[in-house]
Amino acid sequence: MEAEAAKYIGAGLACFGMAGAGIGVGNLFGQYLSGALRNPSAAQGQFSNLIFGFAVTEAMGIFSLLVAILLLFVV
Repeated sequence: MEAEAAKYIGAGLACFGMAGAGIGVGNLFGQYLSGALRNPSAAQGQFSNLIFGFAVTEAMGIFSLLVAILLLFVV
């Protein structure tokens, strides 16, 4: 296999992390909304956990994008 082709395949595989981050964010907000509708008085107490989970999940997505860009342009 040519090295250029392997670089493109590796960058494409690294982008799967972005899809996982999208699924994770959707799952986070969906579960928060479900819990908030079941117990509205506890929703405000869990909002900080929601924002922290969102930040960590998005950081993983951005990290996978960074790895893909590094594979394409640096290696």
